[in-house]
Amino acid sequence: MQKDLEQIAADYRQRAQRADENLKRVQQQIYRISLLRVALFVGGIAAAICLRHEGWMAWGGALAVTLLPFLALVKYHNRLFYRKDHLEKEAEINRQELAALDYDFSAFDDGSEYIDPAHLYALDLDVYGPRSLFQYLNRTCTQPGKTRLAAWLGKHLEDKAEIETRQAAVRELEGATDFRQLFRTTGLLHKGKSADESELRAWASSPSTFRRQPWLRLLPYAVGGINALCLVLVLTGNLSGTLWAVLWISFAVLSFGFTNKVTHVQGVYGKKLQILGTYARLLRLIDHQPLQSPLLQDLKAESGRASHAILRLNKLMNELDQRNNYLMYTILNGTFFWELWQIMRIERWKEQHAESLPGWLDAIGRMDALLSLATFAHNHPDYIYPTLTEPTEQTFTFRATALGHPLMHRDRCVRNDFETTKRPEFIIITGANMAGKSTYLRTVGVNFLLACIGAPVCATRMELTPVRLITSLRTSDSLSDNESYFFAELKRLKLIIDKLQQGERLFIILDEILKGTNSTDKQKGSLALIRQFMTLQANGIIATHDLALGTLADAFPDHIRNYRFEADIAGDTLTFSYRLRPGVAQNMNACFLMGKMGIAVTE
Repeated sequence: MQKDLEQIAADYRQRAQRADENLKRVQQQIYRISLLRVALFVGGIAAAICLRHEGWMAWGGALAVTLLPFLALVKYHNRLFYRKDHLEKEAEINRQELAALDYDFSAFDDGSEYIDPAHLYALDLDVYGPRSLFQYLNRTCTQPGKTRLAAWLGKHLEDKAEIETRQAAVRELEGATDFRQLFRTTGLLHKGKSADESELRAWASSPSTFRRQPWLRLLPYAVGGINALCLVLVLTGNLSGTLWAVLWISFAVLSFGFTNKVTHVQGVYGKKLQILGTYARLLRLIDHQPLQSPLLQDLKAESGRASHAILRLNKLMNELDQRNNYLMYTILNGTFFWELWQIMRIERWKEQHAESLPGWLDAIGRMDALLSLATFAHNHPDYIYPTLTEPTEQTFTFRATALGHPLMHRDRCVRNDFETTKRPEFIIITGANMAGKSTYLRTVGVNFLLACIGAPVCATRMELTPVRLITSLRTSDSLSDNESYFFAELKRLKLIIDKLQQGERLFIILDEILKGTNSTDKQKGSLALIRQFMTLQANGIIATHDLALGTLADAFPDHIRNYRFEADIAGDTLTFSYRLRPGVAQNMNACFLMGKMGIAVTE
């Protein structure tokens, strides 16, 4: 594994270095071309001045010889600046990946906006927020991709075939590093805002403003036809040029009556629609990438249809931006109501493609999210893809070897096994404070979640029956709802019971049941709750300080098993192995730690 990680890190360093070297060359080209442009411009003006007495052919020719190359260099210069931005971003993302290999993933969006205290498991497992699973996985470069990845983590798959289909896509993309990085770099160069996707969908579903009125559809053609006829009449001497000029000015003035509405549409949606230009480039990358797995083939088929259409819309939006050139704008408006004609071309595009737009955004989002999972897989060559099994009435399988938490540094992560193969069955974990119970619960939960979204897991082997995950690890009180800590926990437990009674298959993870009540009540309630779980055919894992729960294995010897994390006390020294052992915990450390801190403990 270490050798593989070193190779991955060396590849990222090499890519960053290569991007830096290419960047220096491009910057030098930009500098040289800037000087050449200045020389051409100054030379052209100087030549025109010097030849001003030689006739317009001489000074006009001098301007053409210098200014035409100048204009060509302007276009080339713009391409070089795009290349410069691309190389800067390419070097940046490779340095980010190098940092991520060492568990510094602060450069990535943490998805804090998705935090929901009422979620079935996200808050307990640190799925969103700073140093969360989302932040560790997230390499999305588009808003649809970020939304999709967050949705996958918030509502994992439960169908074996769907998970296996996604696994196949992630496996294929795992080896396509060039494609992954090109996609991410392209998206980050023109990344939109969080509201873009919803506003684009709103635009697609909104009615046309201008094309719904038939007379407006005909107006540009009528004005253009009248101007063409007037030109012919003027050339043949049948119409005064002055009269045509007055008519043309009248058309130009009348065309300004549509300006406010067009400006409003352009102001509200212009930048939003131009982000589609980025999406078109991403779709074109998908279309050109050889893809084999069924899920990726579906995305490729969608992208081929979409990229050409979106590029067409992007071109139309760029053409509409020419209205900022007031001279050209006025001439074109007076000639054939160009502004109205252009906005109706955009509306026509919407009428033709509006129904497809949500599907295109979805395709981009799914590919973006899949590439995040693929990068995660690429960066963890020692992780494995779990084997999935179908649920049955009598069995529920969750068997893992050397299970570790993916957010814990590989050098400090202590791995443990987990196994449950019956239905119902509960694992009860007892142990001292700080011995590793809560970390173990989160390790089990996070890897269960990763497996159910089609990602590889931190284990050497895993076999899993996908069912709905639900947890209760860090229930908190709510001052705003006037809700106590204890009542909040009861609500979560009631939710679990209701789901089980409705026939849902759940994998339940609980930490210290009924923490908000006294020990006698807690013990009685906990015993009753687990008995009810047995009746409802539930599966799960519970961590507790209450050693009395270990006696449930006597009542349900085939369905409850006890494991422990011990605090080993030797003289004046307290040590933790963080190793899972069979049986009920023997050592508790609260009094020992209080004594070490100088807090008096009386017998």
